[in-house]
Amino acid sequence: MSRARKVFGPGDRVLLCDGRPVAALAVAETARSRRRGLLGTDAVDGALWITRCPSVHMVGMRYPIDVAVVDRDGTVLLVATLRPLVGMTRPRRRASATVEAAAGSMAAWGVRPGSVLAVGDRD
Repeated sequence: MSRARKVFGPGDRVLLCDGRPVAALAVAETARSRRRGLLGTDAVDGALWITRCPSVHMVGMRYPIDVAVVDRDGTVLLVATLRPLVGMTRPRRRASATVEAAAGSMAAWGVRPGSVLAVGDRD
């Protein structure tokens, strides 16, 4: 008997890239939600913005993800695709938050170093 597939999202906010809405967004603001991140899920629908998170690891993850590390103003410092178990980002100077999404999403949304990401409200 197979277990049910657990998908994270979509969130109740909107991810903006250079002012354009690109995806549904959940925001992890509590210590508990930041620690949990996408752990225990099989896929992500939209994106997860993890506040006060300058780096992430993939220990315990089941699938690859894209990450964008941003500074306080939302300027993207790094975009990377991380593999399960072994992927990680190193802490970066000026890094303030990390945005996680399905592998391939950042490129599809036009997110690259220098882009500005922001949290928007759903209409």
